[in-house]
Amino acid sequence: MSDIFHEVEEEVRRERFEKLWKQYGDYIIAGVALIIIAIAGYELWTRYQESQRIKTSESLILAQELADSGNFVKSTETFNTLAKDAPGGYAEIARLSRAGVLLAQRKNDDALTIYKQIAADDQGPLGGLATIRAAWILAETASPAEVQSFVAPLLKPVEITTYSWWVIPHTRTEPNAWRFAAQEVLAYADYHAGLTQKAQAAFAVLGDDKDAPEGARRRAQAMATFLKNGGLANFGTVPPPAPETPPATPTPGAPAMPAPTNGTPPK
Repeated sequence: MSDIFHEVEEEVRRERFEKLWKQYGDYIIAGVALIIIAIAGYELWTRYQESQRIKTSESLILAQELADSGNFVKSTETFNTLAKDAPGGYAEIARLSRAGVLLAQRKNDDALTIYKQIAADDQGPLGGLATIRAAWILAETASPAEVQSFVAPLLKPVEITTYSWWVIPHTRTEPNAWRFAAQEVLAYADYHAGLTQKAQAAFAVLGDDKDAPEGARRRAQAMATFLKNGGLANFGTVPPPAPETPPATPTPGAPAMPAPTNGTPPK
């Protein structure tokens, strides 16, 4: 009897499955097809994006090589195109490179405009780099107070928010990674403005900071020593050259002295 009931249950299940399949089979097939198409489309899109990134990288390298060789016109055209059409952060890199070309051409005002735009648009590493490069230009033309105001955000600690596995945010404060570069620019701005003692003190502080990058510390130590020794005001003097002695003019009518020959007097 148990076998009969088992067969009946199997038959009922089969009939229910067939009924469900007739009602919803087309939808199931369509759903599976959509999933396969979506996966394939995602793979194609990923490969397309990767190929575009590779092409963009190659274009950036080529444009930089053109700029290094002095072909500023062609490199500028490429950088401008990439700044408009390149994906993601590549456009910002192209803008930074374009500003670098302008600096090489002594077009500091145009480069400063681009750097300021990037600094305003990007709050990440590229924005920090643009701020520092703009500050170096300002240090040559603006007052130390203006440079201080411009780089002030780089001297403040930054807040970093992370999320735990239960999606609860945790915020911590860390020193700004650009603070040492900002300090170096500010010290140079004081030096350029003639505030020698203030610049020397700022360079000395940076040179003694164990957390500062080695390159920044060495430059700061060298500048502090240079200013401590008087800077350009204590370069010393060079003695004038001794006057040249004119050759002796022979007296008219006087016999010419014969040239000696191996120390033997002439006969």
